Amino acid sequence: MSRMTPFASPLLLGFDAMEKTLERISKASDGYPPYNIERIAPDQGAPERLRITVAVAGFGEDELDVTTEENQLLIRGRQVEHGEHEYLYRGIAARQFQRTFVLADGMQVLGASLKNGLLAVDLVRPEPARMVKKINISVSQ
Repeated sequence: MSRMTPFASPLLLGFDAMEKTLERISKASDGYPPYNIERIAPDQGAPERLRITVAVAGFGEDELDVTTEENQLLIRGRQVEHGEHEYLYRGIAARQFQRTFVLADGMQVLGASLKNGLLAVDLVRPEPARMVKKINISVSQ
């Protein structure tokens, strides 16, 4: 028996990559590190902006990496052990993480900043230009 998906409709052509992206997102269920996504009110005539804020307490700037790859925003953190410590109790784990956000076409990363253990990544979605293209019909005899 074959699996029927919403993208199997003959009216949705070329959406197979989106289906794979949705499957990948549904499998990424790790809740670490926690994050917020907020909409920032646009200034006069400016495009809509979004801010992703990730709680990265204990990570320094050199231990964080923010990259875009194809249509994904990747935020990675890797803490390095500094010297030998003899812990009586260790409740703060030095753990690595990777958080992935899928970006819509046209989304651009404006920048990232680290303050008080929060990494803020600002994004903008410029308004796409509306295009109407006339397709010529060829006649064969």
